Amino acid sequence: MRFDTPAARLRTLAFVEGISFLVLLFVAMPLKYFFAMPIAVSIVGAVHGALFVWLFWLVWQGMNTRGKDVTWAARIGVASLLPFGTFFIDRGLAAEEAADRASRMAS
Repeated sequence: MRFDTPAARLRTLAFVEGISFLVLLFVAMPLKYFFAMPIAVSIVGAVHGALFVWLFWLVWQGMNTRGKDVTWAARIGVASLLPFGTFFIDRGLAAEEAADRASRMAS
């Protein structure tokens, strides 16, 4: 994964945030409720929360600096709230990343 364009950073962070959400749901929460280990949710939840905020910071930047509209932001927002959601929007983010990289190469 690359970080050389704003679209690449957004795509990478959406992927990592999606992974953290799945770890929270399918690892940390079962540890808490079935094995009385609440520390797992505390740690993973904090990491996931930070990644979630960072993702929306990048979405906000995309709206302000890249001219993306509210529909684009809402699509990412809804996807980030659903398990596996960020993986479903990855194809669109990959296309944006390729377009962003192509425009930078042309400049």
